[in-house]
Amino acid sequence: MLVRTKTVATRSKRVLFTLFAWTVILLIAFPLFWMIITSLKPESELFTRPPTFFPSEYTLANYERLLFDTHFPTFFMNSSIVALGTTLLVIVVATLGAHSLVTFRYRGRRLLAQAVLFTYLLPSVILVIPLYLVMARLGLVNSLLGLVICYATFALPFALWLLRSFMTAIPIDLESAAMIDGASRIRAFIDVILPQALPGIISTALFTFIVAWNEYLFALVLINRQLSMTLPVGVFSVLINPHQIEWGLMMTASVMMSVPLIIAFSFLQKHLTRGFGAGAVKG
Repeated sequence: MLVRTKTVATRSKRVLFTLFAWTVILLIAFPLFWMIITSLKPESELFTRPPTFFPSEYTLANYERLLFDTHFPTFFMNSSIVALGTTLLVIVVATLGAHSLVTFRYRGRRLLAQAVLFTYLLPSVILVIPLYLVMARLGLVNSLLGLVICYATFALPFALWLLRSFMTAIPIDLESAAMIDGASRIRAFIDVILPQALPGIISTALFTFIVAWNEYLFALVLINRQLSMTLPVGVFSVLINPHQIEWGLMMTASVMMSVPLIIAFSFLQKHLTRGFGAGAVKG
């Protein structure tokens, strides 16, 4: 009788957990579902009451208008250049910096690591005016290169801290053994350390790409020329005005902006889990 009671209780817990999990999944997925469905609705059905979950007629008119009647392709290209450039710059600097903090012994090493974390804890908004003045002095206002440098300033501290935590778990003896076998320090770093750190590097790169792809404030301050705008600023400036909001185009732009992130997560999910999990082992 007692065994049967425990079995019933276990099944009840599993059912409740399953219902809870599916509820959370539906709550998270519903905005994405509504965004996609709205992008496929004709304009006449956007404000019908009660709202319809599925359009009576599917249309790609919003996608055609967005791609051919606006500067969305230019915004998309600008965001791709800035996000990829920022990711490349941050990963190169953060990987070398993290390796230095873990491998070499020099005065102030721990203080430097703590200073990096403290820099990340500072709100990025306090850097807007100083960075704008620096970019203006360098002539990099209204340039994608200026955005790459600005994005790197607030993405680099966390990337460096995350990679440092990950590389701490890599035995230093591996690099030493490679150098004993005749490899130079650079060759040992490329052939031994980088393959071991690859999950952490991919996780950090994905984080950096997402930050640069979605960033709005710095792009708004530094870019005022429409053809140099990134997606968040460009979409907001073109599709939202005091007199009208193009909801159909807004949902379509949101779908298009989400596609690169969804693809990246789909292909790199395994590395992402391993990277953040390993990076959380030590600090």
